[in-house]
Amino acid sequence: MSRANEKLPDMLADAVLKESVPIPEDFVKVEGIDYSKPEATDMRATDLIGAMKNMGFQASSLGQACDIINDMRSWRGKHIDELEDHEKKGSFDDKGYQKTTIFMGYTSNLISSGLRETLRYLVQNKMVDAIVASAGGIEEDLIKCLAPTFLGEFSLKGASLRDQGLNRIGNLLVPNDNYCKFEEWIVPILDKMLEEQEEYVAKHGSSCLDANTDVESPIWTPSKMIDRLGKEINDESSVLYWAHKNKIPIFCPSITDGSIGDMLFFHTFKASPNQLRVDVVGDIRRINSLSMEASKAGMIILGGGLIKHHIANACLMRNGADFAVYINTGQEFDGSDAGARPDEAISWGKIKADAHSVKVYADATIVFPLVVAATFASGKNIKYKN
Repeated sequence: MSRANEKLPDMLADAVLKESVPIPEDFVKVEGIDYSKPEATDMRATDLIGAMKNMGFQASSLGQACDIINDMRSWRGKHIDELEDHEKKGSFDDKGYQKTTIFMGYTSNLISSGLRETLRYLVQNKMVDAIVASAGGIEEDLIKCLAPTFLGEFSLKGASLRDQGLNRIGNLLVPNDNYCKFEEWIVPILDKMLEEQEEYVAKHGSSCLDANTDVESPIWTPSKMIDRLGKEINDESSVLYWAHKNKIPIFCPSITDGSIGDMLFFHTFKASPNQLRVDVVGDIRRINSLSMEASKAGMIILGGGLIKHHIANACLMRNGADFAVYINTGQEFDGSDAGARPDEAISWGKIKADAHSVKVYADATIVFPLVVAATFASGKNIKYKN
């Protein structure tokens, strides 16, 4: 006890002024950004995130997320020439070395928002290998090619908006006319897809509908349907367009849960006696196989629910992902999927026990542009690691 505290009752000394244990040398001191220093003026994203790592709270988690993403991007395995034929699966870089297979998931509201352009950049530049999106994450990308979404207010009244034919997504507004334009655009494509399906069945027999293993056949899975829509939209502002062009599969097991589902429903009344068939089993085999073939697997999850679990469950097939970054605002007290931390996925075998993982509790529209600026778009050369 210090001499200044010698006259205090022992109870107070023990309760308020209890001595600390020695601090280990590897403890990191909390400190933030000193904007009085010249180097803090107009900082690059990489420097900003680096300076935030020791701030604590979600700033530190954000810094950790960027480190993990850079780790998954930089990992390299063997050269394809060193592998046996049966080992030549998974993802390879331009020089023929094994790399991490990166699965990215996002919810529909993020495509409705301006984050769409950031997501498109990643797909356009082949920075991810597979995507899982909700139904709105598919159709809203296409609809934005036909008509814009507008900024509104969270406080706008639903009844008034309904009278005006406006749909609210948070503080975004989507005119009902956008969906009318979408129907006009997609129905002829659905007609053509059905025609191709019927021609294929006539040639191969109806049993081909129950044995859909040919990736090129017009027996549609959600991912093949999405690829076709990306081809048909032919618009460089579209995520789906670049996914088609770069052969990056987009999976959507909930394909009917939105406007596309409405269009498919309407189409059943217009189609002649046969209906368009969409095979979800073909896609679960495809995404699980991608995971099983991956040399290393990484997850970047923006949001929760179906898109988060579908990727995590695919990674279960390989005994867990090697890298995982979650970004959402969900809390775990109610047992929700969005709220679950990576440690819960470890208990299921969906993330490896020794994986590099973090959850950032934040709105993805705020932090993911920073993440991409400090990682994928930083312009810094990746130092490859084994």
